[in-house]
Amino acid sequence: MEDRVLRKLFLGFIQIHILHHAKEHPIFGLWMLEELREHGYNISSGTLYPILHSMETDGLLEKEEKNVEGKIRKYYRATEKGEAVLKEARAKAYELFKEIKD
Repeated sequence: MEDRVLRKLFLGFIQIHILHHAKEHPIFGLWMLEELREHGYNISSGTLYPILHSMETDGLLEKEEKNVEGKIRKYYRATEKGEAVLKEARAKAYELFKEIKD
């Protein structure tokens, strides 16, 4: 199957994964890239950062900048809206996976 088609399909999964972790604790880009790779999503920072910015623009994440060893690191946390979207996404994913499992 075409990479472009799969990337488009998996974008929603990636966003749900980001919301899941951003609800648990503040996340930052490099950590999230490594976490996604552990689950088979091999995306670049050039793909991840626009996703994070878009989710922030949509009100799903809020950003806090912190100085870490002299560099500014952007931490993201799920907003109330992000948590509500995650809750709905989990319910929809559960129903979908029940239907499509072997």
